[in-house]
Amino acid sequence: MTSAYFDHNATTRIDDTVLDAMLPYFQQEFGNASSRHAYGIVARRAIDKARKQVADAVGVQPVQVIFTSGGSEANNLFIRGAADSLKPGDLFISAIEHPCVLKPARALSRRNCDAWAMHQLTVNPSGQVDLDAANNAMNKHKPGLVSIMLANNETGVIQDVAGIAEMARSHDAIIHTDAIQGLGKIPVDFAALKVHAMTLSAHKIYGPKGAAALIVDKRLLLKPLIYGGGHENGLRSGTENVPAIVGFGVACELAQARMAETARHASQLRDHLERSLIDMGAVIFGAATARIPNTCYFALPDIEGDTLVVKLDKAGFAVAAGAACSSVNPGQSHVLAAMQVDPMLARCAVRVSLGGGNTLEQVEDFLRTTQRIVEELRHISSLSI
Repeated sequence: MTSAYFDHNATTRIDDTVLDAMLPYFQQEFGNASSRHAYGIVARRAIDKARKQVADAVGVQPVQVIFTSGGSEANNLFIRGAADSLKPGDLFISAIEHPCVLKPARALSRRNCDAWAMHQLTVNPSGQVDLDAANNAMNKHKPGLVSIMLANNETGVIQDVAGIAEMARSHDAIIHTDAIQGLGKIPVDFAALKVHAMTLSAHKIYGPKGAAALIVDKRLLLKPLIYGGGHENGLRSGTENVPAIVGFGVACELAQARMAETARHASQLRDHLERSLIDMGAVIFGAATARIPNTCYFALPDIEGDTLVVKLDKAGFAVAAGAACSSVNPGQSHVLAAMQVDPMLARCAVRVSLGGGNTLEQVEDFLRTTQRIVEELRHISSLSI
């Protein structure tokens, strides 16, 4: 049976080069990076090297990299850490943010004291933030904090983060971007995006789970979520996960070196995939605007996404349905709802997110299998009428 992993926006297989770089730090070089003996010094140097590799990937200095345990922690560190360093005010996020931005922002707005007013910026039917509406909203409610993702995890749609950052900065607001889905797929430059903070994660770029970073402007004031030994410039206490951090650094270096070829390869496969899906009658969400090159979010009308995903899985193809990064909490995608997609069509949503190891043969097999499953489901449906 043909099998193919088409869920790279959820996570990726760790690269062999990354794994090889990590292995010594599990048993041979196992020191605590805070220790002052030789074992600790080796660990500290490994972290310092990784910090520079991550910094180089987005054009910042190593001191601006704050390592965390994951993207969710990094996003929470910005939202809660920045909010607790300021007087309560108005917090703006887009209506399509990942839950690890949406939920802490909502929690800030529900505090019994020192609550922030949360505003969700609307998106157009293509999934991009409506810049005119954003400008009007910020003129009406002076923003204190703003968080806008660079690329959406479901649709792959790219946001005009720099344009929104200019609006935010004109009101002296602090702006953050979750750039996790963009890293390694499109150029990501901290200065060019004009942000004060940025979130990155290792496991979306063929690195390990358990390593991520919040990139910060040197002047940005944050309060930590975790207090303790004062690691990461006092912003993230806890003994560093040296193997994962080492892997993150190597993954960033490889992602930069391979980005152009990876993007070209993914674009070719996705274009072929989408042409064939459209021939089957599919709707492609976000197709009318700029997207990261590996992501195809589609719906075949009257074919439930969850059903198609299960049947494709049994046939050997790993894809995602609905709110793809929240499979433990299924339901209609809030992203598609924000895009004003008809709820019945939204129930049919399936995401394919391609990776460097995928092939044209796999895509062809996927298309043939999808066509067969769709025909079977429609036949069954016709019999029940």
